[in-house]
Amino acid sequence: MSVLAALVTFIPVQPERAVFASGSFAHIAAPYDSDESWLRLVLPVIVEALREGHDILVVTGQNRHDMLTERLGEDAGRVDRRLRNTWYTHPARTLTAYHEYAEPWAKRQTLLIGEPVWLGRGARDLREWVRYEAAINLAFADAPIVALCLYDRLATPPQVLDDAMRAHPWTLGGDGLRASEGYVPPKSFLLSGDELPFTEPPPARITVPFGERDLSMVRQAVAAAGENAGLDRDTVGSLVLSVSEIAANTVEHGGGTGSVSIWASGDELICEVLDPGGRLDVPLPGFLPPRPESPRGYGLWISRQLCDLVETRITDGVLRVRLYMILPNRR
Repeated sequence: MSVLAALVTFIPVQPERAVFASGSFAHIAAPYDSDESWLRLVLPVIVEALREGHDILVVTGQNRHDMLTERLGEDAGRVDRRLRNTWYTHPARTLTAYHEYAEPWAKRQTLLIGEPVWLGRGARDLREWVRYEAAINLAFADAPIVALCLYDRLATPPQVLDDAMRAHPWTLGGDGLRASEGYVPPKSFLLSGDELPFTEPPPARITVPFGERDLSMVRQAVAAAGENAGLDRDTVGSLVLSVSEIAANTVEHGGGTGSVSIWASGDELICEVLDPGGRLDVPLPGFLPPRPESPRGYGLWISRQLCDLVETRITDGVLRVRLYMILPNRR
Protein backbone atom coordinates (compact mmCIF):
# COMPACT_ATOMS: atom_id res chain seq x y z
CA MET A 1 0.00 0.00 0.00
CA SER A 2 1.35 3.46 -0.90
CA VAL A 3 1.21 6.48 1.39
CA LEU A 4 -1.56 7.84 -0.78
CA ALA A 5 -3.48 4.62 -0.42
CA ALA A 6 -3.08 4.96 3.33
CA LEU A 7 -4.73 8.36 3.15
CA VAL A 8 -7.80 6.92 1.52
CA THR A 9 -7.80 3.89 3.80
CA PHE A 10 -8.27 5.77 7.05
CA ILE A 11 -10.47 8.51 5.59
CA PRO A 12 -13.63 7.94 3.50
CA VAL A 13 -12.95 8.88 -0.10
CA GLN A 14 -14.72 7.54 -3.14
CA PRO A 15 -14.13 9.11 -6.58
CA GLU A 16 -10.60 10.31 -5.87
CA ARG A 17 -9.18 6.91 -4.85
CA ALA A 18 -7.91 6.03 -8.32
CA VAL A 19 -5.89 9.23 -8.44
CA PHE A 20 -4.23 8.51 -5.11
CA ALA A 21 -3.45 4.92 -5.91
CA SER A 22 -1.39 5.94 -8.94
CA GLY A 23 1.75 6.98 -7.04
CA SER A 24 1.80 10.39 -8.70
CA PHE A 25 2.29 13.69 -6.88
CA ALA A 26 -0.35 14.74 -4.37
CA HIS A 27 -0.35 18.20 -2.78
CA ILE A 28 -2.74 18.24 0.16
CA ALA A 29 -3.80 21.04 2.50
CA ALA A 30 -4.75 19.88 5.98
CA PRO A 31 -6.26 22.52 8.29
CA TYR A 32 -6.53 21.59 11.98
CA ASP A 33 -7.55 23.27 15.23
CA SER A 34 -5.99 21.21 18.06
CA ASP A 35 -3.12 18.89 18.94
CA GLU A 36 -5.50 15.96 18.71
CA SER A 37 -6.72 16.82 15.23
CA TRP A 38 -3.10 17.39 14.12
CA LEU A 39 -2.20 13.87 15.23
CA ARG A 40 -5.31 12.37 13.60
CA LEU A 41 -4.24 13.86 10.27
CA VAL A 42 -0.54 13.08 10.43
CA LEU A 43 0.04 9.91 12.43
CA PRO A 44 -1.71 7.30 10.21
CA VAL A 45 0.12 8.55 7.12
CA ILE A 46 3.52 8.42 8.83
CA VAL A 47 2.85 4.95 10.22
CA GLU A 48 2.03 3.61 6.76
CA ALA A 49 5.04 5.34 5.20
CA LEU A 50 7.27 3.76 7.85
CA ARG A 51 5.78 0.34 7.16
CA GLU A 52 6.53 0.73 3.47
CA GLY A 53 10.05 2.05 4.07
CA HIS A 54 9.46 5.40 2.39
CA ASP A 55 11.53 8.52 2.93
CA ILE A 56 9.80 10.85 5.40
CA LEU A 57 10.52 14.46 6.24
CA VAL A 58 8.47 16.35 8.84
CA VAL A 59 8.98 20.10 9.24
CA THR A 60 7.09 21.56 12.19
CA GLY A 61 7.56 23.02 15.67
CA GLN A 62 9.40 21.28 18.50
CA ASN A 63 6.19 20.57 20.39
CA ARG A 64 4.80 18.67 17.41
CA HIS A 65 8.03 16.71 17.01
CA ASP A 66 7.80 15.76 20.69
CA MET A 67 4.23 14.55 20.15
CA LEU A 68 5.36 12.35 17.28
CA THR A 69 8.28 10.95 19.26
CA GLU A 70 5.94 9.98 22.07
CA ARG A 71 3.50 8.25 19.71
CA LEU A 72 6.04 6.59 17.40
CA GLY A 73 8.48 5.36 20.03
CA GLU A 74 11.59 3.77 18.51
CA ASP A 75 10.26 4.39 15.00
CA ALA A 76 10.61 8.14 15.55
CA GLY A 77 14.30 7.80 14.69
CA ARG A 78 13.33 6.76 11.15
CA VAL A 79 11.63 10.09 10.48
CA ASP A 80 13.75 12.99 9.27
CA ARG A 81 12.82 16.14 11.15
CA ARG A 82 13.48 19.85 10.76
CA LEU A 83 12.35 22.83 12.81
CA ARG A 84 9.95 25.10 10.96
CA ASN A 85 11.53 28.37 12.17
CA THR A 86 14.86 27.49 10.57
CA TRP A 87 13.42 25.75 7.49
CA TYR A 88 10.74 28.22 6.37
CA THR A 89 12.97 31.28 6.12
CA HIS A 90 12.75 32.21 2.42
CA PRO A 91 10.21 30.82 -0.08
CA ALA A 92 12.51 30.12 -3.03
CA ARG A 93 15.29 28.66 -0.87
CA THR A 94 12.85 26.50 1.06
CA LEU A 95 11.46 25.11 -2.19
CA THR A 96 15.00 24.33 -3.32
CA ALA A 97 15.68 22.58 0.00
CA TYR A 98 12.59 20.39 -0.43
CA HIS A 99 13.57 19.72 -4.03
CA GLU A 100 17.04 18.60 -2.97
CA TYR A 101 15.68 16.38 -0.20
CA ALA A 102 13.29 14.62 -2.56
CA GLU A 103 15.76 14.36 -5.44
CA PRO A 104 15.77 10.51 -5.44
CA TRP A 105 12.01 10.57 -6.14
CA ALA A 106 12.46 8.64 -9.37
CA LYS A 107 13.20 5.56 -7.27
CA ARG A 108 11.39 6.04 -3.97
CA GLN A 109 8.08 7.23 -2.66
CA THR A 110 8.60 10.27 -0.44
CA LEU A 111 6.36 11.79 2.20
CA LEU A 112 6.84 15.50 2.94
CA ILE A 113 4.90 16.95 5.87
CA GLY A 114 5.34 20.67 6.39
CA GLU A 115 3.88 23.42 8.51
CA PRO A 116 4.95 26.88 7.31
CA VAL A 117 5.31 29.83 9.66
CA TRP A 118 2.64 32.49 9.18
CA LEU A 119 2.58 34.54 12.37
CA GLY A 120 4.85 37.56 12.45
CA ARG A 121 5.16 37.95 8.68
CA GLY A 122 4.23 41.09 6.80
CA ALA A 123 1.54 41.13 4.12
CA ARG A 124 4.03 40.98 1.27
CA ASP A 125 5.90 38.02 2.78
CA LEU A 126 2.63 36.17 3.34
CA ARG A 127 1.82 36.56 -0.35
CA GLU A 128 5.20 35.14 -1.37
CA TRP A 129 4.73 32.11 0.87
CA VAL A 130 1.31 31.45 -0.67
CA ARG A 131 2.94 31.75 -4.09
CA TYR A 132 5.51 29.20 -2.94
CA GLU A 133 2.67 26.79 -2.16
CA ALA A 134 1.41 27.16 -5.72
CA ALA A 135 4.93 26.59 -7.08
CA ILE A 136 5.15 23.24 -5.27
CA ASN A 137 2.67 21.90 -7.81
CA LEU A 138 5.25 22.58 -10.51
CA ALA A 139 8.28 21.44 -8.53
CA PHE A 140 7.00 17.92 -7.94
CA ALA A 141 4.64 17.39 -10.86
CA ASP A 142 4.36 13.68 -11.76
CA ALA A 143 6.74 12.66 -8.94
CA PRO A 144 5.75 9.89 -6.47
CA ILE A 145 5.57 12.39 -3.61
CA VAL A 146 2.90 13.16 -1.06
CA ALA A 147 3.18 16.72 0.27
CA LEU A 148 0.93 17.21 3.28
CA CYS A 149 0.74 20.88 4.32
CA LEU A 150 -0.59 21.58 7.82
CA TYR A 151 -2.45 24.80 8.69
CA ASP A 152 -3.28 25.76 12.25
CA ARG A 153 -6.62 27.56 11.93
CA LEU A 154 -5.85 29.58 15.07
CA ALA A 155 -2.48 30.82 13.81
CA THR A 156 -3.03 31.19 10.06
CA PRO A 157 -4.53 34.48 8.82
CA PRO A 158 -7.94 33.81 7.21
CA GLN A 159 -6.91 35.30 3.85
CA VAL A 160 -3.80 33.10 3.79
CA LEU A 161 -5.88 30.03 4.49
CA ASP A 162 -8.31 30.94 1.70
CA ASP A 163 -5.47 31.55 -0.77
CA ALA A 164 -3.68 28.37 0.30
CA MET A 165 -6.73 26.29 -0.47
CA ARG A 166 -6.51 27.60 -4.06
CA ALA A 167 -2.89 26.39 -4.21
CA HIS A 168 -3.66 22.79 -3.18
CA PRO A 169 -5.48 20.34 -5.44
CA TRP A 170 -6.59 18.33 -2.41
CA THR A 171 -7.85 19.07 1.10
CA LEU A 172 -7.78 16.77 4.11
CA GLY A 173 -10.14 17.46 6.99
CA GLY A 174 -12.69 16.02 9.33
CA ASP A 175 -14.97 15.16 6.43
CA GLY A 176 -12.25 13.26 4.63
CA LEU A 177 -10.02 13.75 1.64
CA ARG A 178 -11.57 15.70 -1.18
CA ALA A 179 -10.71 17.68 -4.27
CA SER A 180 -10.32 21.38 -3.45
CA GLU A 181 -13.21 23.16 -5.13
CA GLY A 182 -11.29 26.42 -5.49
CA TYR A 183 -8.01 24.94 -6.74
CA VAL A 184 -6.26 27.05 -9.39
CA PRO A 185 -3.45 25.47 -11.49
CA PRO A 186 -0.08 27.26 -11.39
CA LYS A 187 -0.44 28.64 -14.92
CA SER A 188 -3.50 30.60 -13.80
CA PHE A 189 -2.62 31.26 -10.17
CA LEU A 190 -2.86 34.92 -9.17
CA LEU A 191 -3.22 36.75 -5.90
CA SER A 192 -5.29 39.87 -5.45
CA GLY A 193 -3.31 42.80 -6.83
CA ASP A 194 -1.06 40.76 -9.13
CA GLU A 195 -2.76 42.34 -12.13
CA LEU A 196 -1.92 45.86 -10.99
CA PRO A 197 1.17 47.68 -12.26
CA PHE A 198 4.02 48.60 -9.95
CA THR A 199 4.03 52.05 -8.46
CA GLU A 200 6.50 54.27 -10.28
CA PRO A 201 10.03 54.57 -8.87
CA PRO A 202 10.73 57.79 -6.95
CA PRO A 203 12.38 60.74 -8.72
CA ALA A 204 15.45 60.35 -6.51
CA ARG A 205 16.77 57.22 -8.17
CA ILE A 206 19.75 56.13 -10.19
CA THR A 207 18.86 55.03 -13.73
CA VAL A 208 21.29 53.28 -16.05
CA PRO A 209 20.19 52.54 -19.64
CA PHE A 210 21.92 49.52 -21.11
CA GLY A 211 22.49 47.56 -24.27
CA GLU A 212 24.77 44.70 -25.17
CA ARG A 213 27.97 46.61 -24.40
CA ASP A 214 26.82 48.25 -21.19
CA LEU A 215 26.46 45.36 -18.75
CA SER A 216 29.72 46.15 -16.97
CA MET A 217 28.42 49.67 -16.37
CA VAL A 218 25.25 48.21 -14.88
CA ARG A 219 27.26 46.01 -12.52
CA GLN A 220 29.38 48.96 -11.41
CA ALA A 221 26.33 51.11 -10.71
CA VAL A 222 24.60 48.38 -8.69
CA ALA A 223 27.76 47.65 -6.72
CA ALA A 224 28.27 51.32 -5.89
CA ALA A 225 24.64 51.75 -4.82
CA GLY A 226 24.79 48.65 -2.63
CA GLU A 227 27.99 49.75 -0.94
CA ASN A 228 26.67 53.27 -0.37
CA ALA A 229 23.52 51.81 1.19
CA GLY A 230 25.63 49.81 3.66
CA LEU A 231 25.15 46.29 2.29
CA ASP A 232 27.96 43.91 3.15
CA ARG A 233 30.28 42.61 0.47
CA ASP A 234 28.55 39.26 -0.02
CA THR A 235 25.10 40.85 -0.28
CA VAL A 236 26.39 43.41 -2.78
CA GLY A 237 27.83 40.56 -4.83
CA SER A 238 24.52 38.70 -4.76
CA LEU A 239 22.61 41.78 -5.90
CA VAL A 240 25.11 42.57 -8.66
CA LEU A 241 24.94 39.00 -9.97
CA SER A 242 21.14 38.98 -9.87
CA VAL A 243 20.71 42.28 -11.72
CA SER A 244 23.42 41.36 -14.22
CA GLU A 245 21.75 38.03 -15.04
CA ILE A 246 18.38 39.65 -15.67
CA ALA A 247 19.87 42.49 -17.69
CA ALA A 248 21.83 39.98 -19.79
CA ASN A 249 18.60 38.08 -20.41
CA THR A 250 17.02 41.34 -21.59
CA VAL A 251 19.82 41.80 -24.12
CA GLU A 252 19.82 38.21 -25.36
CA HIS A 253 16.17 37.17 -25.19
CA GLY A 254 14.13 40.32 -24.54
CA GLY A 255 14.03 43.70 -26.17
CA GLY A 256 17.79 43.95 -26.60
CA THR A 257 17.99 47.14 -24.56
CA GLY A 258 16.60 48.21 -21.23
CA SER A 259 17.35 50.14 -18.09
CA VAL A 260 18.13 49.57 -14.42
CA SER A 261 16.77 51.89 -11.74
CA ILE A 262 18.08 51.80 -8.16
CA TRP A 263 16.66 53.45 -5.05
CA ALA A 264 16.25 52.99 -1.33
CA SER A 265 12.80 52.73 0.22
CA GLY A 266 12.35 52.29 3.94
CA ASP A 267 14.51 49.39 5.02
CA GLU A 268 15.25 48.10 1.51
CA LEU A 269 17.41 48.73 -1.51
CA ILE A 270 15.42 48.12 -4.70
CA CYS A 271 16.70 47.49 -8.21
CA GLU A 272 14.27 47.43 -11.12
CA VAL A 273 15.22 46.00 -14.50
CA LEU A 274 12.96 47.32 -17.25
CA ASP A 275 12.74 45.22 -20.42
CA PRO A 276 10.56 46.80 -23.16
CA GLY A 277 10.39 43.54 -25.10
CA GLY A 278 10.36 41.05 -22.23
CA ARG A 279 7.89 38.28 -21.63
CA LEU A 280 7.24 35.56 -19.08
CA ASP A 281 6.69 32.18 -20.69
CA VAL A 282 6.20 30.07 -17.56
CA PRO A 283 3.94 30.32 -14.53
CA LEU A 284 5.45 31.55 -11.27
CA PRO A 285 8.71 32.42 -13.05
CA GLY A 286 11.95 31.86 -11.19
CA PHE A 287 10.65 29.53 -8.49
CA LEU A 288 11.99 26.46 -10.29
CA PRO A 289 15.45 25.98 -11.81
CA PRO A 290 15.31 25.81 -15.61
CA ARG A 291 15.84 22.47 -17.28
CA PRO A 292 19.47 21.80 -18.18
CA GLU A 293 18.74 22.06 -21.90
CA SER A 294 16.93 25.40 -21.54
CA PRO A 295 18.83 28.53 -22.68
CA ARG A 296 16.58 30.76 -20.55
CA GLY A 297 15.28 31.11 -17.03
CA TYR A 298 18.48 31.14 -15.03
CA GLY A 299 18.39 34.84 -14.22
CA LEU A 300 15.11 34.85 -12.34
CA TRP A 301 15.87 31.59 -10.54
CA ILE A 302 19.28 32.82 -9.40
CA SER A 303 17.75 36.13 -8.35
CA ARG A 304 15.07 34.46 -6.26
CA GLN A 305 17.73 32.40 -4.50
CA LEU A 306 19.98 35.39 -3.76
CA CYS A 307 17.62 38.31 -3.15
CA ASP A 308 15.22 38.86 -0.26
CA LEU A 309 12.36 39.30 -2.71
CA VAL A 310 11.80 39.32 -6.47
CA GLU A 311 8.61 40.63 -8.07
CA THR A 312 7.61 40.72 -11.74
CA ARG A 313 5.00 42.66 -13.70
CA ILE A 314 4.16 43.08 -17.37
CA THR A 315 2.36 46.33 -18.14
CA ASP A 316 1.65 47.55 -21.67
CA GLY A 317 4.12 45.04 -23.07
CA VAL A 318 6.94 46.12 -20.75
CA LEU A 319 8.44 43.61 -18.30
CA ARG A 320 9.59 44.98 -14.97
CA VAL A 321 11.60 42.86 -12.55
CA ARG A 322 12.13 44.27 -9.06
CA LEU A 323 14.79 42.90 -6.75
CA TYR A 324 14.81 43.76 -3.07
CA MET A 325 17.59 43.56 -0.49
CA ILE A 326 16.93 44.33 3.18
CA LEU A 327 19.37 46.91 4.50
CA PRO A 328 21.67 46.21 7.49
CA ASN A 329 20.21 46.16 11.00
CA ARG A 330 16.79 45.32 9.54
CA ARG A 331 17.33 41.58 8.98
